Amino acid sequence: MKKKFKMVDLDCANCAAKMEAAIKKIDGVTDANVSFMAQKMTIEADDDRFDQIMKEVVKACKKVEPDTQILL
Repeated sequence: MKKKFKMVDLDCANCAAKMEAAIKKIDGVTDANVSFMAQKMTIEADDDRFDQIMKEVVKACKKVEPDTQILL
């Protein structure tokens, strides 16, 4: 399953790159892209566990940039 999410308050391109790297390490994630310019995130992951994977994605992003919100 591939989904796009809007991000709010993503402050820098470096943070976006760190988030992307962290998301790609999560088990079940096939591909990830975090765009600072577009303030969007694209996640491709296992259909069966997508909701659980997204919880882990949110946690990983909060570690990098606590103020950033992902509109699920």
